[in-house]
Amino acid sequence: MSGSAGGTKTRREGLVLGSVRGTPIILANSWFLIAAVTVVIFGPQLQNIYPSLGAGAYLVAFAYALLLLFSVLIHELAHAVAAKMYGWPTHKIVLNLWGGHTEFDFSKATPGKALVVAFAGPIANFVLAGLGWLVKLGLPEAATAGPVSLGTAIAILLTNIFIWANLLIGVFNVLPGLPLDGGRLVESIVWKATGSQEKGTVAAGWAGRIIVVVIVAVVLAVPYIRGTQPDLTTTLIVVVLAGFLWMGASASIKGASIRLRLPAITAGSLAVPAVSASQQCTVAQLWTLRGEYPSEPIVLFGADGRPAAVVDEHALAHVPPEAAGTTPATAVARSLSGGAYVPDTAAGAELVSYLAQLPDTEYAVINRDGKITGLLSQAKVVAAITGKPIS
Repeated sequence: MSGSAGGTKTRREGLVLGSVRGTPIILANSWFLIAAVTVVIFGPQLQNIYPSLGAGAYLVAFAYALLLLFSVLIHELAHAVAAKMYGWPTHKIVLNLWGGHTEFDFSKATPGKALVVAFAGPIANFVLAGLGWLVKLGLPEAATAGPVSLGTAIAILLTNIFIWANLLIGVFNVLPGLPLDGGRLVESIVWKATGSQEKGTVAAGWAGRIIVVVIVAVVLAVPYIRGTQPDLTTTLIVVVLAGFLWMGASASIKGASIRLRLPAITAGSLAVPAVSASQQCTVAQLWTLRGEYPSEPIVLFGADGRPAAVVDEHALAHVPPEAAGTTPATAVARSLSGGAYVPDTAAGAELVSYLAQLPDTEYAVINRDGKITGLLSQAKVVAAITGKPIS
């Protein structure tokens, strides 16, 4: 890991610890919360087990948190290295309250490559667990049956924690549902079968939701079935974790569903048919046009033939008759930004990307000859993408 220029620095997300081949490693502010919870929960337990530690028990508990952080870091670095191997741009590695995530560009992914990148993380944790086991074999506990010093006992305890933490991280992440790494297995199978990554992502997201239900049922419901009650700390951890997993699965489903709808979204199909008139005309001429086309919006074009404004119906209707012949059309119209028009063939991500560059909430639609054929509202595009009705 190479240090960032200027050393550790602060970003809105947290502290930048360094970078790996240009990819920043960020310690999110939320990590300090989980570190504090770890110290508060395990500090008193260690004091009970090793009374001679005193306040040092809290330092050992903090070491728990650091070992977990290190394990998550290696997990995310494995993802990043695998992604780099395939030439995927890696934007950042974030270590946070929930563990961590690596943000990279999936645009060049294939089912097989996505699977390799996903499982690189859990495999790294299994390797760490194996290394921890080798270290444990060399500790006095494994070599002799006699009593050991307090320092050795703490070393054995931390080694065990390291081994089990990595095993749990590895096993948990191979569960077959998003946002866990194992969800990529479900995604890749469906992707390969259907040819659609988005359908694979939706399936993996639903698998993730099922996993959440199973985890909650096993951890919380089983004790009640046995006539006992689940531990309060365990309940809190499971509820928070389940909430995180559910939100992640839901976000995956929502994002993929939007991408599935994009190809069917075209400017021409969403636009309201419109008529056009020159900016040079008068309100009287607009009234004549309105008589011929009573419901279509009127889009004004400039001297260059490009859409320039949209007639405001309320303003048009309230011009005094005696002034209609001398009032310019521009006086009853709202201007469009330069370039606020799209071809009627613009579709999907191309349409969304184009509209995102403009501040307007409505856009003229033109055909291949440059003639104005419709008026497209931003709200209608958003509704089509999200699947929600216009509010």
